Amino acid sequence: MATIKDVAKEAGVSVATVSRVINKSPKASAASIESVTSAMKKLGYRPNANARALVSQSTNTVGVLVSDVSDPFFGTMVKAVDKVAHQHGKHILVGNGYHDAEEERKAIELLINSRCDALVIHSKALSDEELIQYAEEVKGLVYINRDIPQLPGRCISLDNYKGAYIATEHLIRNGHTNIACVASSHNIEDVDQRLEGYRDALKANNIKLSASYIEYGSPDSDGGEIAMTNLLTKSLPITAVVAYNDNMAAGSLSVLEENQYALPNQMSIIGFDDGLIAKYLHPKLTTIRYPIQMMAEKAAQIALALSKSESVETDPMIYSPTLVQRASVGRKN
Repeated sequence: MATIKDVAKEAGVSVATVSRVINKSPKASAASIESVTSAMKKLGYRPNANARALVSQSTNTVGVLVSDVSDPFFGTMVKAVDKVAHQHGKHILVGNGYHDAEEERKAIELLINSRCDALVIHSKALSDEELIQYAEEVKGLVYINRDIPQLPGRCISLDNYKGAYIATEHLIRNGHTNIACVASSHNIEDVDQRLEGYRDALKANNIKLSASYIEYGSPDSDGGEIAMTNLLTKSLPITAVVAYNDNMAAGSLSVLEENQYALPNQMSIIGFDDGLIAKYLHPKLTTIRYPIQMMAEKAAQIALALSKSESVETDPMIYSPTLVQRASVGRKN
C-alpha cells in the first residue's frame, strides 16, 4: 500500500507539499497540485481520514443516533439531518440505540470517538445526568425528543401529553365515551406522557374507564395487532381507539378488519406521528402530526452552529402536535 512518502517521491516534491495538497492548503501551487494528484492516482493512494481530520480539525461528518433506522419515523429524522449536513458540505454517521442504555452509550461513544463535527442524539434510555455529561464534553451536541431543563437551547422535543390529549378529545367530540388505548410497551417517557394525556382528556370530560381499556404492545404493527386482539377478547363496549403511533394503529386496523368491524362506523381509531403509512391505510388514518422532519432539521442546524461556537437561542424548544383529520374517525350516534 502506497504511503505519503511514496507519493512525494513519485511527484518529486516534499512530504510537506503533499500534505498541503491533500488538505487543500492555499499555499499549494497549481503545479504541485497537478503533480501530487497525478502521483496519488498512479499509486492508488488514499489520504487517511483520521490524519486529515487532525490537520483540519474537521471530519466533515455529523453523527446521528436513533432508536432503529429501519423505523420510518427515524428514517425521516435521519434524512432531515442528512439534508442539513449536505447543505454544509458534510456527511452523516448513523448509530442505533434500540432504546437500550448500553447500546445508546456505545453508539454515542463511537460517534464522539469518530470526531464528528456535530451530533444529533435521540436517547430515551440514558439518564439526564449522563446526557448532560456528554453535552459538556461535546459542544456541538443536540438532543432531539428529549427535554432536559439543565440544557436550554440544546434540546428539541414534542409535547407528547398535548398530542394524546388532542387525540382523545377529538374522539370525545365525535360522541365516543368508551375509548380504548393501544400503548407502547417500551419503558420511555413518551409512553407515560401520552397515557397521561389520554387519561386527563377522559377525566376532563367526566369519563371513567377501567384499566382494562388500556393494552400494551411493541410500537410497531405487530404490537398493534396483539394489543387490539387482547382488547377485543375482553368484550368491552369499545367504540374508539387511541393508538400510540401510526404503526400500532395499522396493526389494530388489520385485526378489526379481520373481525369484520365496519370502519369507522363500528369502530374509530386515531394514530400518532402522521407517518407516510397514514395516508395509505384503509380508511385513511386520522392522526396527530409529529413534525419530526422540521425538528430534526432544526436540531442539525443548531448542532452545527454550536460546533463552530456560534450563538444560538437558549429558549426551550418544545414543538406542538396538531390534528390531521382523515377518514378513520366516525361520529358515534
